[in-house]
Amino acid sequence: MGDDSEWMKLPIDQRCEHKVWKARLNGYEEALKLFQRIEDEKSPEWSKYLGLIKKFVTDSNAVAQLKGLEAAVAYVENAHVAGKTTGDVVSGVVSKVFNQPKARAKELGMDICLMYIEIEKADMVQEELVKGLDNKNPKIVVACIETIRKALCEFGSKIVTLKPIVKILPKLFESREKAIRDEAKLLAVETYKWIRDAIRPPLQNINSVQLKELEEEWVKLPATAPKQTRFLRSQQDLKAKFEMQQAAGGDDVDGDDDDEGCAPQVDPYELLEAVEVLSKLPKDFYEKIEAKKWQERKEALEAVEALAKNPKLENGDYGDLVRALKKVIGKDANVMLVTLAAKCLAGLAAGLRKKFGTYAGHVVPTILEKFKEKKPQVVQALQEAIDAVFLTTTLQNLSEDILAVMDNKNPSIKQQASLFLARSFCHCTPSSLPKSLLKPFCAAFLKQVNDSAPEVRDAAFEALGTAMKVLGEKAVNPFLTDLDKLKLDKIKECADKIELAGGKKGGGAEKEKPAPKAQPPPEAPAKPSAPPKKASVAKPAGPPKKGKPVAAVNGKGKKAVESKDMVEAELSAEVCEEMSAAVLPASCMQLLDSANWKERLASMEEFQKAVEQMDKNEMPCQALVRMLAKKPGWKETNFQVMQMKLHIVGLIAQKGTFSKTSAFTVLDGLVDKVGDIKCGGKAKEALTAIGEACSLPWTAEQVVSMAFAQKNPKNQAEALNWLANAMKEFGFAGINVKAFISNVKTALAATNPAVRTAAIALLGVMYLYMGAPLRMFFEDEKPALLAQIDAEFEKMQGQSPPAPFRGNSKKGIEDDREEAEEQDDEGGQDVMDLLPRTDISDKITSEMVSKIGDKNWKTRKEGLEELAAVISEAKFIQPNVGELPMALKGRLNDSNKILVLQTLTILQQIATAMGPALKQHVKNLGIPVITVLGDSKSNVRAAALTTLNAWVEQTGMKEWLEGEDLSEELKKENPFLRQEVLAWLAEKLPTLRSVSSDLMICVPNLYACLEDRNGDVRKKAQDALPTFMMHLGYEKMLKATGKLKPASKDQVVSMLEKARAVMPAKPAAPAKAASSKTPACPPAAKPLSAPSKSQSVSEDSGVFEPKSDTKKTKPGGTAAKGKVLGGKKAPAKTSAKDEDDKSGPIFSIIPNGKEQRIKEEKGLKVLKWNFMTPRDEYVEQLKNQMSTCVAKWLQDELFHFDFQRHVKAIGAMIEHLEEERDATIGCLDLILKWFTLRFFDTNTSVLMKALEYLKLLFSMLSRENYHLNEFEASSFIPYLIVKVGESKDVVRKDVRAILTMLCKVYPASKVFTFLMDGTKSKNSKQRAECLEELGCLIESYGMNVCQPTPAKSLKEIAVHIGDRDTSVRNAALNTVVTVYNVCGDQVFKLIGNLSEKDMSMLEERIKRSAKKTPAAPARQPEERVQRAPPGNPNASMTRKPAPDEAPNKLNQARAQNALAEQSSPAITKEFQLDLDMIENDHTRVSELPDLVQHKLDELLEPVMIPEPKIRAVSPHFDDLRNSTASTINFVISQVASGDINTSIQALAQIDEVLRQKDKAEAMSGHIDQFLIATFMQLRLIYNTHMADDRLDKKEIFKLYSCIIGNMLSLFSMESLAREASMGVLKDLMHGLITLMLDARVEDIEDGQQLIRSVNLLVVRVLEKSDQTNILSALLVLLQDSLISAAGSPKFSELVMKCLWRMIRFLPETIGSINLDRILLDVHNFMKVFPKEKLKQLKSDVPHRTLKTLLHTLCRLTGAKILDHLSMIENKNESELESHLRRVVKHSSSLSGFKSDRGTEKGTIRPDEKMSKAKVSDILSEIFKKIGSKENTKEGLTELYEYKQRYSDADLEPFLRNTSQFFQSYVERGLRIIESEREGKSRSQTSNPVIPPRGTDNVSDSSSVSLNSNGEELKPAVYYERLKILRQRHGLENNTKQQQQEEDDRPPLTSLLSKPSVASSTDMLHSKLSHLKESREQYHQEQSHSHSPSRSSTPATNLDDLKKRLERIKSNRQ
Repeated sequence: MGDDSEWMKLPIDQRCEHKVWKARLNGYEEALKLFQRIEDEKSPEWSKYLGLIKKFVTDSNAVAQLKGLEAAVAYVENAHVAGKTTGDVVSGVVSKVFNQPKARAKELGMDICLMYIEIEKADMVQEELVKGLDNKNPKIVVACIETIRKALCEFGSKIVTLKPIVKILPKLFESREKAIRDEAKLLAVETYKWIRDAIRPPLQNINSVQLKELEEEWVKLPATAPKQTRFLRSQQDLKAKFEMQQAAGGDDVDGDDDDEGCAPQVDPYELLEAVEVLSKLPKDFYEKIEAKKWQERKEALEAVEALAKNPKLENGDYGDLVRALKKVIGKDANVMLVTLAAKCLAGLAAGLRKKFGTYAGHVVPTILEKFKEKKPQVVQALQEAIDAVFLTTTLQNLSEDILAVMDNKNPSIKQQASLFLARSFCHCTPSSLPKSLLKPFCAAFLKQVNDSAPEVRDAAFEALGTAMKVLGEKAVNPFLTDLDKLKLDKIKECADKIELAGGKKGGGAEKEKPAPKAQPPPEAPAKPSAPPKKASVAKPAGPPKKGKPVAAVNGKGKKAVESKDMVEAELSAEVCEEMSAAVLPASCMQLLDSANWKERLASMEEFQKAVEQMDKNEMPCQALVRMLAKKPGWKETNFQVMQMKLHIVGLIAQKGTFSKTSAFTVLDGLVDKVGDIKCGGKAKEALTAIGEACSLPWTAEQVVSMAFAQKNPKNQAEALNWLANAMKEFGFAGINVKAFISNVKTALAATNPAVRTAAIALLGVMYLYMGAPLRMFFEDEKPALLAQIDAEFEKMQGQSPPAPFRGNSKKGIEDDREEAEEQDDEGGQDVMDLLPRTDISDKITSEMVSKIGDKNWKTRKEGLEELAAVISEAKFIQPNVGELPMALKGRLNDSNKILVLQTLTILQQIATAMGPALKQHVKNLGIPVITVLGDSKSNVRAAALTTLNAWVEQTGMKEWLEGEDLSEELKKENPFLRQEVLAWLAEKLPTLRSVSSDLMICVPNLYACLEDRNGDVRKKAQDALPTFMMHLGYEKMLKATGKLKPASKDQVVSMLEKARAVMPAKPAAPAKAASSKTPACPPAAKPLSAPSKSQSVSEDSGVFEPKSDTKKTKPGGTAAKGKVLGGKKAPAKTSAKDEDDKSGPIFSIIPNGKEQRIKEEKGLKVLKWNFMTPRDEYVEQLKNQMSTCVAKWLQDELFHFDFQRHVKAIGAMIEHLEEERDATIGCLDLILKWFTLRFFDTNTSVLMKALEYLKLLFSMLSRENYHLNEFEASSFIPYLIVKVGESKDVVRKDVRAILTMLCKVYPASKVFTFLMDGTKSKNSKQRAECLEELGCLIESYGMNVCQPTPAKSLKEIAVHIGDRDTSVRNAALNTVVTVYNVCGDQVFKLIGNLSEKDMSMLEERIKRSAKKTPAAPARQPEERVQRAPPGNPNASMTRKPAPDEAPNKLNQARAQNALAEQSSPAITKEFQLDLDMIENDHTRVSELPDLVQHKLDELLEPVMIPEPKIRAVSPHFDDLRNSTASTINFVISQVASGDINTSIQALAQIDEVLRQKDKAEAMSGHIDQFLIATFMQLRLIYNTHMADDRLDKKEIFKLYSCIIGNMLSLFSMESLAREASMGVLKDLMHGLITLMLDARVEDIEDGQQLIRSVNLLVVRVLEKSDQTNILSALLVLLQDSLISAAGSPKFSELVMKCLWRMIRFLPETIGSINLDRILLDVHNFMKVFPKEKLKQLKSDVPHRTLKTLLHTLCRLTGAKILDHLSMIENKNESELESHLRRVVKHSSSLSGFKSDRGTEKGTIRPDEKMSKAKVSDILSEIFKKIGSKENTKEGLTELYEYKQRYSDADLEPFLRNTSQFFQSYVERGLRIIESEREGKSRSQTSNPVIPPRGTDNVSDSSSVSLNSNGEELKPAVYYERLKILRQRHGLENNTKQQQQEEDDRPPLTSLLSKPSVASSTDMLHSKLSHLKESREQYHQEQSHSHSPSRSSTPATNLDDLKKRLERIKSNRQ
């Protein structure tokens, strides 16, 4: 029991794997209870058991195993993660459970397998079970078969794949074990239930007894299809339906659901194994087939026939075999052999199916020709062959060949062709037999129904009857208008007799059904025979048709009208007079031909009135127009009468039923007047009216031919002008281009320029509709004329034709739409069909073909050149090109690459020349082009791709995707081929609306490419994945992974998941139909949906859903229609409900939500938004983050797979933008992230909508003064910049506009950095646009915008001057020229070295720009100061912003603060008033304002900033308090102004704020912004003002003084100082140190004083800033200064001095420092400068500085320092960690040396040498004392005295082996003792090797001040010198006053308060001569400054200094 109690204490999971079986049993029991108890399927508890479940089922103890199995079932059923265990657990069940004797164990094992299937793991379970069938243990095999059977029985054949089962069944029937055979029999019976006869072929070869038994069992089975009874987790809706049916009684199942519940029809072919036959052909087959003896030929054919009988053949190159058989059929005289060859062809076609499609085009013409044979057996064999061939291809591909024989003289051929078409139509559906295809066939049949041979007539009737059955009467009737009733009845009779393939009901049989099925609106019965494809289009056509019975009968209104018009007979003059007299007043009739024009005019007025009042049906149009033509008729001389006449013609045409006969009467007269100045307008109106009545195509043809029959050029020109305008009004439908072309050519050759101009204008309009093919008609014109035509076409480029508004109203709109839709598939073929094509087959001689195939490459080349010449000469060719395809195919794999390229060029030529008829050559010539994509040479691949695209342009993609050819190409393991094909598919597939189901065949090869060894292939395959998925669907593709290995499968499935998220939506071509439908829509839509808003929803569903439905239902249109209407109702209801849900806000405000998200991203708790393409996890993360703050319905739209939903979502966001401003800003980071995802979509409409929203958004943010934070910017701007490289101009324009607006809400300098990254893109457009944008930024904001430095940026920009791409080169040149305009010749220094070629280009461009823009510089200051107006969000970006648009300095400075909440000023009226007050009331702008007086005399008492006596300038500051933030922003923005006075005023105002403690807090949140503006101003002074000789240096000094004064005020307030961020501090320190080293400053009066002030400021910055930020900034600054070769060593030295000073204060500041960040910076430093590289520097000071910093940190934190390396990703990249470990280890032994006085100042020079003494033992003793805690002080005192006594004593040997810290400590101690003893102020020494620890003067280059004799100067010298300088500049030396002021003011920290502050060596030397001159005039001290004696220093001054020193000490303590 002791043992029991032990394991009872263990957790359940540990018990489950205990070695004691009882413990395991107990564990399993507890686990079972636990599994049943856990409710959350995603609970972390489940993961604990992931690895144990296999052990549950494979337990060695039978009792425990049973309980384990029960627990496993519970686990699989309930755990979300159970799917991961499938493979292991099922294999465990098979091997360890199915062999158990206990039935219960087997039962549980089966339950586990079935449960895995239920959780969507059917493929893996089936794979393991099929493996189990090979087990040697018969028990296991039986159990596996039983499990498979049970799974099939319960889940059905949709879930359980039958192919592997059927494949293994025959093997199971051969087993020796009876149990296995019996179980196999049961499985075969179960399989038969699901697939019926498809199982027979695979089982044909089993034992005949077994087969007989099976047949008996099969007969007993019920005829009804079985139903799925158990459902997957994803099929719960089906499960619910099934349960409802069961509850309702089970039997009364609605037939509609059959397709869901029952199994899909399985094609037996799919279950067969393919047989490879090509290798089995007799070796001498090709010789025998050519043999002279017919017996030998027969032998050869019989061998093929035997092989072709295999029901499924392996794919291969059957070309030679097919050609041989074709030859026999075509040429062999022996009919028996022809029969045999036909059978062979039929066998091959049936065995290869779609793979035979390639050869179909070759054999069909031959078979059709052979139908001339009369013998029945030959005809039957040929029929079987051609029927089998038809099933491998499409009717479209064969149509040319069939139409060619329809006019054959031989009646048998015609009869058999028609019968073949009749049989083919049976297999067609409305979608595969479009009207465009049916039209030519019907025309041929109509000829045949009148044929003299009765069999031909009957065949034609049968074919037409079949077509009518398939498509319905409505579709076929329009083509049968010329047939009499008798023949029509015969066709209908034939239609009724026909049974379609597969028992489908045709379109004609639909009539009775639709009404009851879906209760459609009343007009539904009017359109029962619409083909399913048109279901959506036909619906709204109901109402218009009602009013037009003629149209209903004839199918096409337009045709009906035309046919009626043609019938109207010409009336005689008498009849006309009678008819006119009946409707016109008598007076009118009498006066028509009066000699007096006034009477004629009166007559016309009466005529007009009468016509206006006439009813349409009563109006005798022909009679009336003949009356008008009555003498004088069209020869009327009075223009008023003539105008009336013409007007009346127009009226009659509009109001009456105007026939073409009537039109003929008047057209000649109208054309004659069309050029008349007075009457031309009316004539054109009349022509337009006739066009509306008689159709424009007919009218136009008559008008143009009549105009050109005359000789009047005016009429010709105006007729063409009228036609051009009419085309725009009527549209282009039906226009006969050929008819015009000859007349247009005549016009182009006319001598009259007006005629030529009119002709060219007409061509321009035609170009809008026809595009490029139009030009082909005019290739032969003269170059000058061609140039004019091209110029006109160029104008029209990119324009879309206007929507027609005439002509449609009278003719049924739907007819046009149907025509348009027919043409949709043909892709503008109508235009191509107009071109006259040449038959070049006779020119392609056998000699040319043999040349092309010659052995000698030169001959082959000659042959190809001849062919190219033939094609060029013909221009447009017919598709019949004889043997050419096979010859060219051979050249595509020519060993000579030049010939391959030549062949590809010829194929491109052929594509253009042949046009759409090229389709029939896709299989035999197109697919080989794809093979060339695998070539190793990139230029060959590029040429092949160009050819391929040229072909696809003509043929469309359909033919390419049919069959297995594409799949075969992907199967080849050629990385180039795979890459190119996948990239091509990824580009083409998204543009297709639907694809052939054969695309599925490519999927296994696509999966293979996903795991290809070549990375590029994998990448392309991943890119192609979503495009495949958009057509095939996720489920199908997921199912296809079942055949992969488990490891591969997991990988592919995860890729599919990702692809699913980015799957593009199918292009919405039907939307075009929808838009054209709108006029007819409302009446149809009303009964469907009450709420009008739902109409859009219903329309969507109407357009998109039925298409897919009809695809599924295929039997006629009945079901389709029912679904469409039903489908249209439902969405209307739901949309009404959705409308309710959609009220209310779309974004909700979550307090601190954004801050929390930023925090999480900073802490790396979520993925950082950074990717090349968005992966699934990013989308998921964004979705989760958005769920809390976005309305549910909007979230669904935002993350929907359909792009149209995205467009809707963006529309909603635009609507709510203004009213939900705050919420939008609260979610801004998420909104911007979502838009970055949209940038990766391929759909332009989404992109355009997104950009529209973004423009509005940034406009709103700018108005709200919002400022993007770093996280928002970095997760959005880089992706926006990617889109600037988009190919579409309109997108690029918008992106540029957004980038401009961005600068209002984000610092331009930071946008600059992002743009610089953008210039590194591979996309040349992106590079060019980014460079352009950089130029705009520099132009608008000046050089300060260039980051990190102008030099660095410009070097990178200048690199692009040498770019390959012209646009990039130009952009780079323009940008550098912009810089040149800003900073002149300095640009040449900044850009560094350029190649000679690039430099010459640049110089040339600069010269040119100088000529163009002389006035630019004058305008610049203006631009900079002006405020940017609120930008128009839709304004397009221009290259150079106009002055009022230019985002100027103010905005840029305003935007500088990257983290501030409000930054850019609100653009409201109130604010503008404030601005006006500021600008207009400051009358004394030029006066210098009062500055805050900072007591800088702590430097040395007398030093004061001079006190300018000028009044303050900011009277309105308080008025602006109500908009404090915006005011501060405004003022700060002026700090960086290029105008010195503006800047000084702004600084004065800020100083005023900082001086008042109560107001100073207003600056909080603006510190970074202010500092950025300040150091930008410092840069501006340094780079521009100081270099400008025209500027008064006093002005610059004032500006410097103001800046430093402000900074001192700011950095005296710790709370504000700590807000400065690291980056800003780095730039500030850089600016200040640069200023201290600027030699030009010393030349300014009081320059030295300025440098001292800067010194003090630097110290203040070091003390008061956030210690982490400043330390970090200094480290980065040091790193940068050491990297840049141009940087001065002095700069680095000063940075290090600052660092030393920081190190000195570390013991006090260590608590406030973020060590992780500092160590990260040190790590980065050491990465760039490893130890070795540091030691290579000229000075070892950087090395020592770094060591000291780390040493000090280690000393202060001890071993804990190693816990602060968390921010370093890869610690091995630098030596930091190892160094720290060493120091920590070492310092533990030195722990005794720690002292509190480590922070005390004072140092000695460690390399000062003492002369060697023989008292080393004394020194050893002293150092021991210093090293002990107790006697340190005593030791140091002794050492000091020893040194005094032996000044040349050498301490080096004793200090050498001690640590740096110990040495520093000793030095400091000695210095302190020296100070105490002598009471002297500390004078610091320094040395180039080790910087002083206590250096108080940061700018010192050498802290010991020496006079010209090299002797040390004492403080008094400086004191006196200062007095002299002060007197010279009119300043008092009033010590008392200063002392008093000093006491009033809070004391400043006195780091720089020693005399040495002023002792910059540079300054000393520059002033030395000056001091010498004044030696005689001034106090005697000056003369002593050059001698060792200092006796004359006034004692008072020295006392003062001492007092001050004491005071400073007390302050410090």
